[in-house]
Amino acid sequence: MFFRQYELGCLSLFSYLIGDERTGRAVVVDPQRDVSGYLADAEHHSLRIERVIETHFHADFLSGHLELAAATGAVVSYGAGARPEFPIEPLEDGQRLSLGDVVLEVRATPGHTPESISVVLYEHTSDTEPWGVLTGDALFVGDVGRPDLLASAGWAAEDLARELYRSIHDRLLSLPDATRVYPAHGAGSACGKHLSTAIVSTIGDERRTNYACAIPDEQRFVASVVGGQPAPPRYFPYAAGANRRSHELLDDHDPPSELDVDAVLALQRRGAAVVDGRTPAAFAHGHLRGSVNVDLDGRFAEYAGDVVRPGQDIVVVTDRDREAEAKIRLARIGFDRVVGHLPEIEQVLVARPELSQRGPRITATDLAQWLADDPSLQLVDVRNDPELESGLIEGSRTIPLAQLLDRLAELDRGATTVVYCARGNRSSIAASLLRSSGFSRVADVLGGIEAWREAGLPVVAEGDGPRS
Repeated sequence: MFFRQYELGCLSLFSYLIGDERTGRAVVVDPQRDVSGYLADAEHHSLRIERVIETHFHADFLSGHLELAAATGAVVSYGAGARPEFPIEPLEDGQRLSLGDVVLEVRATPGHTPESISVVLYEHTSDTEPWGVLTGDALFVGDVGRPDLLASAGWAAEDLARELYRSIHDRLLSLPDATRVYPAHGAGSACGKHLSTAIVSTIGDERRTNYACAIPDEQRFVASVVGGQPAPPRYFPYAAGANRRSHELLDDHDPPSELDVDAVLALQRRGAAVVDGRTPAAFAHGHLRGSVNVDLDGRFAEYAGDVVRPGQDIVVVTDRDREAEAKIRLARIGFDRVVGHLPEIEQVLVARPELSQRGPRITATDLAQWLADDPSLQLVDVRNDPELESGLIEGSRTIPLAQLLDRLAELDRGATTVVYCARGNRSSIAASLLRSSGFSRVADVLGGIEAWREAGLPVVAEGDGPRS
């Protein structure tokens, strides 16, 4: 058996290439959208990708099933409950797929989504015990998939959680303890709340250490996995819908076109977003007026999906030779309208200083003084709800970053506004979004609430209310 796990850290995504080295037949499971890596590895190992298996309709990324099908002629398969708007070969619960000596067995594991499946791997046809299981978003290392993402589509989180309970206990924990567990996501994914940094586990280890697997009572399980989930990234419903439809294929070797600043300004006037992927420090020093800052070295696509609307034209600004990377990473969540890039931003701003804007960043002690001097200061905490349990700065308005674009009307555009998060990355994004939306006096806090605590400044419990 040929088996390779691929890790895409910026989206906490795992995908898999599985093949039979004797027959050369192979499948890819849950591929990312830029598929060149799978194609290169398959060619190098003399494998033919004949099927793409999706464990479910993903919400956190746009999958590469259509790209792989176009490149290889592979069929696309989902669980039998899936109803995409393109041809598939559905997989029934209990169905076995032979690649030669290597065998894949399908298990329906609904709960994260109704159509979710897991794929049990047997290294040899004669094996009575499985080698491993690809669990999709049903079972993670240290967690289980959140069941609340389809609330907007009419599915009750509690109903899906009950399905998930049965999938975990009856369909996955029934496998032998030595069975290797390979999930679709790792730590950092918004598809769960306690994902481990480990990239593989076993059924036995999850039975012993996974909080959700250790809950024997269905009602307690439901309450535990439904509660305490962070706000999902804003783009999730869009990506989930896009994965059900045919769409334009990604060419991951095609860089964005170079634009001059006047062309960018014209695009801005027509509603394009300018996404600056430089570090928050570089952005704060000077940026094109109206642009938003999403650091390429972080969770770039996920956070860009919070502050850019699906279908909006995008111009990217990056450090030298990173514009193609920015385009591909946006395409991974289905944001395909990258209409170009603006090169040499520092030189542009020197030549056209009237277009330059700075992004004030203040220390925690500065903020304490500002709060003392200005009772009307508007303080915004953009962390997720579970993070607030550790306390917040008194008087804060709490709006998770993923909800900020849709809740701008709750804030006073004329007030001096200070934004903070946990460590300072999300606050730079949020502050730049506010400035691009017409808030004239905005700063964010270097080091976030962690710096505030380190300075010995007080926090209060959630629920104490905003400052008057």
